[in-house]
This record gives sequence, C-alpha cells and structure tokens, in this order.
Amino acid sequence: MGITLLRLDRLEEALSWFDRALARRPDLAAAFTNKGFTLGHLHRFDEALALYAALKAIDPDNVEAEWCASLLHLLIGNLEIGWAAREARWKIPEQPLARYGFSQPMWLGQQPIHGKTILIHQDEGLGDVIQFVRYVPMLVSLGARVILLVDDALVPLLSNLPGVLECLPKSDHGRARFDVHCAITSLPLAFKTTLATIPAAVPYLPAPEEARRKIWEGRLGPHDRMRVGLVWSGNPTHANDRYRSIPLRDLSQLLDLDATFVSLQKDPRPADKASLREWPGIVDLTNHFTDLTETAALIACLDLVITVDTSIAHLAGALARPTWILLPHTPDWRWLLDRDDSPWYPTALLFRQDESRNYGGVIAHVRRQLAERIEAWRAGQNRG
Repeated sequence: MGITLLRLDRLEEALSWFDRALARRPDLAAAFTNKGFTLGHLHRFDEALALYAALKAIDPDNVEAEWCASLLHLLIGNLEIGWAAREARWKIPEQPLARYGFSQPMWLGQQPIHGKTILIHQDEGLGDVIQFVRYVPMLVSLGARVILLVDDALVPLLSNLPGVLECLPKSDHGRARFDVHCAITSLPLAFKTTLATIPAAVPYLPAPEEARRKIWEGRLGPHDRMRVGLVWSGNPTHANDRYRSIPLRDLSQLLDLDATFVSLQKDPRPADKASLREWPGIVDLTNHFTDLTETAALIACLDLVITVDTSIAHLAGALARPTWILLPHTPDWRWLLDRDDSPWYPTALLFRQDESRNYGGVIAHVRRQLAERIEAWRAGQNRG
C-alpha cells in the first residue's frame, strides 16, 4: 500500500503505511528504504539519512542503504561523502550498470598514473559520460594515456576530444589494451571533487565542424528571430522518467512568443508526435540526427536550449550554450537544491518545481523569462 501511494505521489500517506510495516517487522529492509526515499522527496533529508543509518546498524551488509544515502549526500552538497558511498552501486546486482569484469586493477586516485594507460569506461547513461568526460584533461595532466569506452552514439562526438588516445564503442571493449581502469562516474571520487573544486571550465567538448554547422544553418533558414531548441522528454525506461519528462503539450504556452522553436527531441512519444503535427511552427529536423555530433552542430546554431533533465542538457552545457533546464521538486543529485545555477555548467539556468510538484508554474516562469530574452535578442539585432 505504501509503495502504491508513493507511486501516486501521495507521500505523507505512504509514510504512514511504511511505519505500519515497520511496526510489524522492525527489520524489514524494504520498508526502511522506501520510507527513506519518501522522506527524501519530502526534503526531510536528516530524517532520511538517519533512517538509512539505522538500517545499516541493523544490517551492516545492506548496500542499498549505503547507495540511497550516497544520493542524498550528493543532492545536499556533501560531495566527498557521497562520492565514496556511491561506490556501493557495484555491489547491487539490480543496478543497471555496465559491468565488464576487467582483470586489470581499478584506479580511484590512490596510485600514481604517470606513464600508464587508463581505460575510462561508461557505466551509466549518455548524460553521465558528457558530464564527467571533463576529467580527461586532468588525467592527461597526470601523465596518463586515456582510452574511452562509451556507447556507439558517443564515439563520433568524443573521438576528437583533446587528450584521448582512442575512443572505442562498448561493443568493442575486448580489444582495449590498458593498465588500469575507472568508471567515468567514479572520476569525481578519484579527484576528490568538492563543490569548490568542480572543473567547471566550458566548453570542454570540441566545437562542431564549421562545414557541418553551415549545413544546419542552411536547414534552419534566415536567422531573423531568436532560435530556441526544445527537449521535453528523456528515456522512458529511466526510473525517474515520470518526474523528469513532460508532454510537449505542456510547452504550448511558449509557442506564441516571437521566436523560432526547434525540436531537439529524438524519438518523440506517440502523443508528442500528434502535438508536433498540430504545431507545424516547431521546426523539426531531427530526421537528420545520425549521431550526437549532428545534434551538437544544431545546438551550436541556436541561441538558447530549453530542456528537461536529459543528455541534451549536458551536451548543451558542455558546449557552453545558454541552457535552461526544467527540474522536478526533488531533482537528480547533480542539480543540487535551492539554486538557479549549476556549478557544473556555468551557462545553465535551472527552473525548479515548488512544493506543488507541478510543471505549470515552472513553464509560466520560463515564459516570462523567455519573453524578456527575446526582447533583448531583438534589441541586440537592431543595434547590430
């Protein structure tokens, strides 16, 4: 009952049922973790962390409690604690991680790496790779030779990254020759990253080729209005998709503004395809997206990207493009809390749900800001 209420976002009611479960079974681990998750979404972080600690006291081998606590620590800015505790993910069979079983040792920053070849491998999503590939120059500065192992879709984008010796698709991991390895999302731990030491210089991805960008400029036509890219949904299989994604229809209140709106949405859902047919004013050139280098080239032609929490938010931020990110009340840990900027992406602006957990107010805020931005853009063009 508690889990059902949790899925319905009836959080306070869910808590009472988890408490009833714990009253009957004080050692029931699932009731602990689900109650902790609920408390986290209510932003009662101290209570949630105390609950996970209590579960570890009852069951010291419970890695789920360590993993859940790590995400809360990262979300509230306790990065050093969070990075270390997050390594518990490797001990949870259900975690959707890429596991290769390498015989070479894992490197987490303790040993000198000068003169060694290190394999940096993708363990989670595309956005994670784009966010953390910023650490490659830091590895090179330590004297390491860097090989990347990533999804096929990322290979063209990252092959020309300065300092990368070789960029291989995950399907070809067997031919990599290296001395040590590290999962790409473990690099912040290896470099002991704090809020004050996040490597935030952008852009850190190679600029799109000029010839490729000119092709996209031709497809877009005259640049007589501000160009705004839109992304409204992410991977439907993501565990938090219902918090992150929105229907295209929810963005309709933006579309009467005097701008050229450009879809960056790959594989829209059926209802969104219908909405795109209703609003032919949205420029949809996504049939030309063969890989992320094409997406990057299109983004380079835009004045602003408005997106939910997807890999496109990371791609636009890594290219130092103006990026507005729409976030749920309890976002993914990397966006932290109670701030409208991101220490990871200096050109990003964050628009957050309030306690209502509704995107209506978020989009109304975006509309007001976007109207001002369009006026400023137009004034700049007139001065030019």
